[in-house]
Amino acid sequence: MKLTPKKINFFLLTKLPSAYFCGVRLKKMSTKESTTSVKFKWINQNPFGSMFWAVQGMAAELATGALVMQKIQESGKNISMLVASNNAQFTKKAKGRITFICKDGAKLDTIMTKVVESGEGQVIVMNVVGTNEEGVQVSSFNFEWTLKLKKKK
Repeated sequence: MKLTPKKINFFLLTKLPSAYFCGVRLKKMSTKESTTSVKFKWINQNPFGSMFWAVQGMAAELATGALVMQKIQESGKNISMLVASNNAQFTKKAKGRITFICKDGAKLDTIMTKVVESGEGQVIVMNVVGTNEEGVQVSSFNFEWTLKLKKKK
């Protein structure tokens, strides 16, 4: 079954309800990039009149995670995925609709090939940029994913 934004958003509802109820949604996904968004509202605010940093983090992580899930599915292999670390920079208050784009699909292809061919775990750092409705960057995230071929039992 092919992963689609609709299927991943249903996954959010059932497995990550905090992200779903905060308004995080996968909007687009291709083999090269993915786009998520979240709109500033009461449930995802901080005390300073903007979006809570962790909500931005959920949307940013989904942009990378959706690509990783898609590549694992395409490989046909049983591969584990785990965020080992992340960091972020916040450059402007996040208000309105914030869009997060990860363009690391080609970079991920290279790592997935190494995982499948070598059988060894691999690490990839994927970048996501969050912009407001005016196209101004509000945040940038890096997620370090570890990918490892699961051993047959």
